[in-house]
Amino acid sequence: QVQLVESGGGLVQAGDSLRLSCAASGRAFSNYAVGWFRQAPGKEREFVAARSRNGLDTYYADSAKGRFTISRDNAKNTVYLQMNSLKPEDTAVYYCAAHRLGILTTRSVEYDYWGQGTQVTVSS
Repeated sequence: QVQLVESGGGLVQAGDSLRLSCAASGRAFSNYAVGWFRQAPGKEREFVAARSRNGLDTYYADSAKGRFTISRDNAKNTVYLQMNSLKPEDTAVYYCAAHRLGILTTRSVEYDYWGQGTQVTVSS
């Protein structure tokens, strides 16, 4: 069993940056692929970014490419999402997730473990 706890959300202005963190419990975390998703009010949860268990492969949603960077520190059992040039449309609850088989995927239904989410609000 893995527990994920996100932090780092907040209220920022358009153009600002934020770094989200996701701290994981469990010794097998380095074997898991990890992802970030977000859900805005009234909308479905959507994929943002994912990184393979060895950190060499990444996927990004088109909306995140060039602005967001997903990284991981397996020694610290932590995943990060660096978000730059934030826009009002980035406003959402951001969730981190882990895939226990280490499969890199953009599909939320394939992830096994989820955090509780952290709110990001970008004002114009």
